[in-house]
Amino acid sequence: MSENVDLTAAERRMQGAMESLRRDFASIRTGRANSSILDRVEVEAYGSRMPLNTVANISVPEARLLTVTPFDPSTSKDIERAIENADLGLNPQNDGKIIRLPIPELTEERRKDMIKRARGMAEDTRVSVRNVRRDELKDISELSREGDISEDEERRAGEELQRLTNKYVSRIDEALSDKESELSEV
Repeated sequence: MSENVDLTAAERRMQGAMESLRRDFASIRTGRANSSILDRVEVEAYGSRMPLNTVANISVPEARLLTVTPFDPSTSKDIERAIENADLGLNPQNDGKIIRLPIPELTEERRKDMIKRARGMAEDTRVSVRNVRRDELKDISELSREGDISEDEERRAGEELQRLTNKYVSRIDEALSDKESELSEV
């Protein structure tokens, strides 16, 4: 391929979309305790919104229990409220020092809802990857119009970009399949 057409920026953007999907999938609750389901929880404390893990220690003492220990006990109620508002299907039990989060079994309806949510996230990521392809194709076409690359180089760069897009769409599909399997486990 021509040295004039560099697809590393496009690949970096596609990789970023993939990493974002992995974080999103980690936030989807399965039937097991996993501290990453709280990664998206933001607590209103000290006059600003902060990630939960900056105001509390999160641990997994048992397979079906998460504990949240606030660094400052005065933020306990704020943390509890943030977890309730996060719509994770968790019921915080606050004793003033530690907030316990029992992880309930997923009902069949909740499982289907989570799978549907995961599919939506995967589709959004596929769209992001395709948008990267579209932007890059526009740039390649512009290089060709300006005479910086030949039509053959433009075609080869387009084919390479399509291979890259297919690779990331395939990775998205694999990640979705893994998450669906994980959510389907009883």
